[in-house]
Amino acid sequence: MTESPEIELFTRRDTRKLAERLAPLLSAGDLLVLTGPLGSGKTFFTRALCRALGLERGERVASPTFTLVHEYETSPPIAHADLYRLKDAAEVSKLGLDAQRDDGRLLVVEWGEPYITLLGGDALILEFSLDPRRARLKAEGRASERTLATFCR
Repeated sequence: MTESPEIELFTRRDTRKLAERLAPLLSAGDLLVLTGPLGSGKTFFTRALCRALGLERGERVASPTFTLVHEYETSPPIAHADLYRLKDAAEVSKLGLDAQRDDGRLLVVEWGEPYITLLGGDALILEFSLDPRRARLKAEGRASERTLATFCR
């Protein structure tokens, strides 16, 4: 698994800039897995990513912790899932997230690292840390390796 250097996230603006930098590299059908402790910025990053991909400012982007999946009409369209409360692969499978990917959605999944294979594999993983606030991108699969290499240039 290839990974990027650590990216300092001193401010929310830094997180928005990360989303803006990554957004043009993501395509329909990609899988972006967000990992890190509670409160580390996963949902905030998703909000910034949605804005970078064309979501109107007035549209609310919230954590899908209880609804499990939110969809946003961006370009490409995003399916944002939170698997924190799910207990096993069977529960994840019932959500049909792999089909969302097949239908051309960019799949952004919080707490999805244990389910990458179930979600169709080939994932870009964005790992957040709290103290200090940083992020690191990792790639699992050929397409994600290419995306990461482009990001690191």
